[in-house]
Formats: sequence, structure tokens, C-alpha cells
Amino acid sequence: MAKAKRRAKSRAREIWGRLGIGALVVFLLGSLAGLGTFLFLYATTDLPDPNSDFTTNTTFLYYEDGRNQLGSLAVQNRVTIPYAEMPQLMKDAVVAAENRTFWEDPGFSVSGIMRSVYSIATGGELQGGSTITQQYIKILYLDSGQRLSRKVNELILATKMGRELPKEEILEGYLNTIYFGRGAYGIQAAAKSYFLKDAKDLTVEESAALAAILNNPAGFNPSGGPEKLEKLLGRYQYVLRGMLEMGAITQAEFDRAQPALPTFPEVPINNRYGGPKGFLISMVEDELTELAGLTEGEIQGGGLKVVTTLNKTMQSAATTTAQKYTAQAAADAEGSPDPADLHVAIASVDTDTGALLSLYGGPDYVENSRNWATTPRPAASTFKTFATIAGLRNGFSLDSVFNGDTFTPRGDTRTVRNEFSNQYGPVTLRRATAESINTAFVDMTEQIPDGVNEVIRAANDAGAPTGSNWEAQGNRISLGAAEVSPVNMAKSYATLANGGRRNETHIVKQVIDRNGIVVYEAASADEETIDRNVAANVTDSLTSVVTEGTGRRASELGRPVAGKTGTNGVEDTITSAWFVGYTKQISTAVMYVAGDAGTADLEDYKRPQDPTFFGSSYPLMTWVEYMMQATEGMPIEEFDEPIEIEPERGETLTPSPSPPPSPSESPSEEPSPSPSPSPTPSETPSEEPTETPTPTPTPTEEPEPTEPPEPTEAPEPTLAPSPTAVPTPTATATQVVEPPNARPTASATVEE
Repeated sequence: MAKAKRRAKSRAREIWGRLGIGALVVFLLGSLAGLGTFLFLYATTDLPDPNSDFTTNTTFLYYEDGRNQLGSLAVQNRVTIPYAEMPQLMKDAVVAAENRTFWEDPGFSVSGIMRSVYSIATGGELQGGSTITQQYIKILYLDSGQRLSRKVNELILATKMGRELPKEEILEGYLNTIYFGRGAYGIQAAAKSYFLKDAKDLTVEESAALAAILNNPAGFNPSGGPEKLEKLLGRYQYVLRGMLEMGAITQAEFDRAQPALPTFPEVPINNRYGGPKGFLISMVEDELTELAGLTEGEIQGGGLKVVTTLNKTMQSAATTTAQKYTAQAAADAEGSPDPADLHVAIASVDTDTGALLSLYGGPDYVENSRNWATTPRPAASTFKTFATIAGLRNGFSLDSVFNGDTFTPRGDTRTVRNEFSNQYGPVTLRRATAESINTAFVDMTEQIPDGVNEVIRAANDAGAPTGSNWEAQGNRISLGAAEVSPVNMAKSYATLANGGRRNETHIVKQVIDRNGIVVYEAASADEETIDRNVAANVTDSLTSVVTEGTGRRASELGRPVAGKTGTNGVEDTITSAWFVGYTKQISTAVMYVAGDAGTADLEDYKRPQDPTFFGSSYPLMTWVEYMMQATEGMPIEEFDEPIEIEPERGETLTPSPSPPPSPSESPSEEPSPSPSPSPTPSETPSEEPTETPTPTPTPTEEPEPTEPPEPTEAPEPTLAPSPTAVPTPTATATQVVEPPNARPTASATVEE
């Protein structure tokens, strides 16, 4: 037995030994063959001439049809200067930023090459060049192809260049061709584009800043706002530390330069960014860098064909509608407010894919590059939709009953009330949504275990990322101060239309390189983040806003619509007004703000017949007119049919049939063709939060007034008045009495 085992082990060792020798022979033969191939390619490959071989090709952008052109990107701006005229500071700064072993390395990074080989072998993408020489080779060709043959060619050229050319010549070519952003190739064009001076006159700070920018021209764009400036500062300080370690600058120079970036002078923006299209082009550039993984040089000069998701007809409708209503609001404004201080944003999303169909971020990117469609501002009562999701997830139904009267939450010193201190008595969640009843939503949030975080989770699941001020709102989080951008609100409501399946918004559909190869194509994530029936029930509640609540004007679309109005106020200032609504196919958010920062008072721009700037005035009017054009010719599709959710907590109330409209009233339209009696407080839908930093909040919104000369009309209540409802806003121990400087009382809103 023992001998048999020894013979078996000996046989196994012999087999493995032969296999090992065979494998070694194969490896050596393969290595020799590979070496021979490499030597052959090395001998037959010519180094490129940076001045004759380096050319860029214009990248063109198209609407989603791939035929109508949206715009184009940079045409090469390049001025070649000799090595001797290049400032030493700039040479040192670039080496410190990009390749600190440049003067000693062979032209390529062994570790970088191994990473690329491993990435390709495991199905990943090629890694970028990690040395200045490799980067130089890559930019000479501006080839975005993700294939191993390009990497092999890059390695051969880098090896040959490192052996055959002086380092000074390599650095000269690199500094004359590298892309710095703003259409500038090379340090001379970059110095002019960023600092309005010749490269030879750059300071330590300016040289370090340019070297930092070239690492990621889009991500470190100094004109891109505070976030990008902060990122640029970190990279800038990294470059300065490298220059100090290399002995290129003194400790005193480092100490002087390190705390802050140099001042960037105002530089005229290329006119291709002029008008509303500039916002779209800028968004396309950012997405090509972030999602498609293309370098800035490839994007600007790679001769790409970029097909966007934008629909030409819808984009035109968004622009004309936005500009029509901002002009009208400015013309009707009381006093003499500056029309340029009123801002409207429109973001329209395909509910099935998350594709941006149209976007209006402002009238002129060159004049003001802040994109209001991507700028978070208080979402007002449109945020209540997320609280509804949280409620349905946590044991409540649309028939669950909540407090519709003024009250003080447990452990709180601030009283919660509705607009104009309206009292509703017990109200269902459906009615609270339709009439935007603040107290009911605070009551529900209190009853949900960990209610604040559940509302935040619902917003995140729908598609709204957590804002910096969300948690500070506490149980009032649904009342309006939480900030969200119009793009993210459109995306979030699109998730509901899509049966709870969330997609990420995107503006790039496809990228084709100059050789006709598709190098990027957007993919639909379509992830279910909200239960389908919960989404259907929330949509059902939002249709009540349109049929019988504050958003009745949206019914003019003539197809199923769900949506929510919103107006946010702080003390006596209306800071934002919204309407976010959707059909089965399209979700669109409209936001109005005022002032340079979007925090000024909208009151100055209200319609003459309105007591204030409501979400159901200009925002809803803008939404309806845009959507009329956007949905023209589309088939009418019904929303998912909801299955009634059985409540697991709280009380429920069976709704009573609504009384039929009187001859002078129209329950589905706003305004009414004739005056109606002054509404009682229990009939008047409230729209917005009443949050203030003091214990006495001030009002912000009520139902939409009628067109002149008609008074405000209240929609018919969906429930019979509760026996406990308070018919008039009589002061009680928990009720806030209107302060002298408050907005008009409910009765005053119907006065002509």
C-alpha cells in the first residue's frame, strides 16, 4: 500500500514536472515571440511631428434625432512657442503636477502599463497614460478608442520617444499641445485664455493654477462655481507642494501662494455658448467627462458626433414659454423690479428612460452661467409628495385621517398652522395632498416611526439627493424649506409615473468617434426603488391636486395628469414657487425664483389679481403651456390603476361624495367664469408651508385666485365638513393669531 502511494506521488510529480516545463517553454516562446513583435513594431514605427501631425477636429452636438444640430465645441486655439521662451516656472509646475519623475523615467510607467494589462484582461477599460511622455503621445492622436492595440502603439511610441528624444524636446511638445480648457491648447493660449497675458509673464501662483487645471479642465474650471473652485484649490496646493519639494520655489514663495488661488480676470466667453443653448452645451461637456470617460481634449477636438437626448420641438417650447411668462411677470410687476432678476427653470424628463427632453436654465449662459434648472432651491409643498410615499410605506392609506387644525407638535415650541390659519378638522391624506394642508403632514410625520428619516429616504428613493438643510427641518421637512433642483424634482416625479422604477437623468444619448465607432451609449438603469402600488397610490393622490385642488389648471391638458403646486415663504418673503407634474410619458418641473442668488422676494412679480406669487399662478401657467406643445400628437395613456392600501395604523374616514358644482363654478378649471361667494376657511385649500425662524410663522400660500375681475374660488371639498372642524380661525391656546404685518387674511383675498 505504502509503495503504491509512493509510486502514485512520484507519477504525479513527474506529470506536473513535465507540465511545468512545458508551460515554461510556452511562456518563453511566447515571450520571445512577443519581444520579436515588439522589436519589429519599434523599428517600423515613426515618431509623430507635433506641429504637422497634431490636428483637432470639431465635435458637433445634435438633438435626439441625430440630424438637427444643437451646436459645436471648441475649434483649436494654439500658439506654438520654443522651449527657450517657455517660463521655467511653468515647466516646473507641470512636472510637479503631472509626472515628478519625468526627468529620470524611461518615458513610460511600468506600474501603469501593468494596470492597463490587468484592466483589459479582467474586462475593464484601458488606463490613461501616467507619464508626460505617454500623455503627449495620446494627445497627438486624440484617439478615444478603448482597444489594446492603441495602448500597445502608445507604449511603443513612448519607449521610442523616451530613448530617442531629449527630455527638453518632449516637454516642449507637450506644453505646446496639452489642452487646458476654454479651447486653449498649449501654455501660451492658456495664459491668454485664463490670465490675459503671455506665458512668459506668468507668476508662481498663475503657473501652479494652470498646471492644476490641465489635470481636469472641466472639473477644475474656475468659472464653474464654488464647488469647482474648492476642488481646484486642493489640486493647486498639491502642485505648489511638489514645486517646493523639487526646489523650484522657495519656502517664502510657497507660504505666500499656498492659502488661496490667484485672481482670475473676467474673460469673454466664446459666443457659441450664447443664449439658452449655452446651458445645454455646458451640461453635455460635463456629462461626456463624467459618464462617457472622455478626456477634455478628446471632447473638444476629437471630431466626435454627440447625439443628445434633447427633443428639438420640446426645447423650443421650453425656451419660448419660459421667456414669455418671465416677460409678462416683469411687465405686470408692481413698482419697478428688474426683469433680469426674475428666473424661471424648466426641466422635462422622459419617465421611461430618465432622458432630459428639454431644459431651460436661463436666458443667456454668457451673461449669467448659473443654471437654475440644476440649482437646488426650497421645493415648497412639492416635497409633500415624498411624505405621502413615507406614509403609505409605514401603515397609512390615502383614507387615513390626520389633524387639519392648528396645533403644537409634541416637544416643540413652534405652532404649526395652515395658510391664513385655516382650520380643516380631521382630513384624509388624499384631501391633505389635494389642498396642501400643512398640519396634516406634520401630524403624519410625527406618527411615522423615525418619520423625518423615512421622508428623506422616500425622497432619495424617488430621485432627490439629500440637501444640506434637510435634516434641520425636523418634522416640518415636508413643508417647503428642503432644497431640491428642478432636474431632480422632475426625475423624482418621473419615478412615480414609471411605476416606482427610477432612472438617472442624462443628456447624452450616444457618442460616435471620427471613425464611425460608437464609443459611448447611455444605458437605462430602471431600478425599482418604490413599490409599484405605492407609486400608483401616490399618483392617484396627486391627480386629486389637478381635479379638485390647487393645480386644477393642469386639467386643461386634456389627458391624465398628476402634480403638485408649491410656494415657499420665509416671513414676508416668497422665495420660490413651483409646479411639478407628469403624464404617463413626461415629467416636468417648473420653478420660479428671484434675485442673484434666487432667494429674493417673488412678491414684486405677482399677477395684479393675486394676493401673492403662488405656485398655481405663473409656474402652473408655464407648465400647462409648455406641456400642451410637448405632448402634442402623443397617445393618451392612463396611469397605473392603484390597489387600495389597507391601513395598519391610525384612523380612517370614508369620503363623502362631493356636491355638484353650481352653475357659476367649474370644479375642473381655474378661473371660474363668474364670481363666487367668499370661501369659508374650511373650504379654502392651503398650498404652502408657513415656516419661519420665529415661534410665530407667517403665511405663504392659499388657493389660486381667479382671473380679473373674478375673486378667488375655492375648490369643492372632497369630504363633508368634520363635526370637529373650526368654521372660522378663532384664536385658541394652540393657534397663532395673525401678526399685524402678515399677508392678507383669507377674507381679504376675494376683495377686488
